[in-house]
Amino acid sequence: MSNRVADGLQDLGLWRTFLAAHRSGSVSAAARVLGLAQSSVTTQLQALEASVGEPLFVRHARGIRPTPRADELAARVSGPLDALADALGSRPAVEQPIVRLAGAAEFLARVAVPALAPAVADGLRVTVSAGLADDLLDDLRVGSLDLVVSAVRPRGRSLPSLPFFDEEFVLVAAPSLGIAPSPHLRPDPLGEVPLLAYARDVPILRRYWRHTFGIRLEREPALVVADLRALAAAAVAGAGVTVLPTYLIADELAEGRLVVLRDTDDPPINTLHLVRRPGPLSEGVALVERTLRAAVVGL
Repeated sequence: MSNRVADGLQDLGLWRTFLAAHRSGSVSAAARVLGLAQSSVTTQLQALEASVGEPLFVRHARGIRPTPRADELAARVSGPLDALADALGSRPAVEQPIVRLAGAAEFLARVAVPALAPAVADGLRVTVSAGLADDLLDDLRVGSLDLVVSAVRPRGRSLPSLPFFDEEFVLVAAPSLGIAPSPHLRPDPLGEVPLLAYARDVPILRRYWRHTFGIRLEREPALVVADLRALAAAAVAGAGVTVLPTYLIADELAEGRLVVLRDTDDPPINTLHLVRRPGPLSEGVALVERTLRAAVVGL
């Protein structure tokens, strides 16, 4: 008669340690939850990896990252182990795993972080980082991130994604520049006004000129700064004209510190996508997704 059932029961302690490590994202956190020494947790994880026949975690400077196989196993064993722990009254108070969120710095600062604040106060743990969309999607593919707010839709089907917000871009300046707003404004009155750009090749301004005016922008920018919040501050101070997403300057527009120079029913838009790493959807990532979707309603 096979003793596989007995072997599985003998390994319950290893699976309990595995689940604590998977949920907490670090050996030290799992050790605190289980009341064990870190060396004991490491030894148990190594024993389980030897039993399974492949690595379950990738070690890095900030802790451990589960492999796709570990995600699959966690999804299968978490329910039965939690039910057993509940029946015995012995479920440990496992620290929630950290959700690793990334995206453009401006969206994270203005929308994402304030929206997540109540959940953080209730126990959600989040690490937020900023970067360029292509780089962040590469990090997502190798498992270094859990969720990315991306202006680039990933190719193929390896990364689950969904569009969730359209940024609307408007041409703005401070009232002190004396440019009369008009739905029929043409580029001519802007010819001597300095342009404030995100990059030297003026991608946002160039797209606005092509979409709204139907011409190619040939001018060089007077100010280049790779932060839309800094561009907004420069525009408020009267440095020149720029193009910005409306969500970022809602207060400046409402207070009259910036004015939209050409109001239109067809502004240039940029669709943001929520992209997550492959594998089972954790409770933390699902919560962050729901929170971000709710936060952009009405923006």
